[in-house]
Amino acid sequence: MDTKMKIKGIQHVGIPTNDIQKSTLFYEGLGFEVVWQTTNKRNEGDVVFLQQGSLIIEIYDNKHAVMKSGAIDHIALDVTDIDSIFSIVKKSGYKILDDKVQYLPFWKHGVRFFTIIGPNEEKIEFCERLIPNQEIL
Repeated sequence: MDTKMKIKGIQHVGIPTNDIQKSTLFYEGLGFEVVWQTTNKRNEGDVVFLQQGSLIIEIYDNKHAVMKSGAIDHIALDVTDIDSIFSIVKKSGYKILDDKVQYLPFWKHGVRFFTIIGPNEEKIEFCERLIPNQEIL
């Protein structure tokens, strides 16, 4: 697959929660700092991104967290050129959960992303943080 040069690393790990305040305090106790907070209007749930060094954790209140081991929802890969990666992944036959690249107004300029299912039913999100003057298609 020709995505190697477009994947920069892990962008974040997504963890659902039933109690956003409790989860935020837990990760702050481990030395993480809140770097972005918002509400996902699609799901009507609060979202908090916490960072320690280069590691970012996204916790989000979905009221359906399974509350057991293995509850991490997704791993997001930090990418460039999300549209070409979507095209490559689609042509390669991976199970894609989105019919097109999605947009959310997270961070300062938003993000574009899509998600695939891995061999163990894990979700892998390809995510590009937008920069000023970058087009949203």
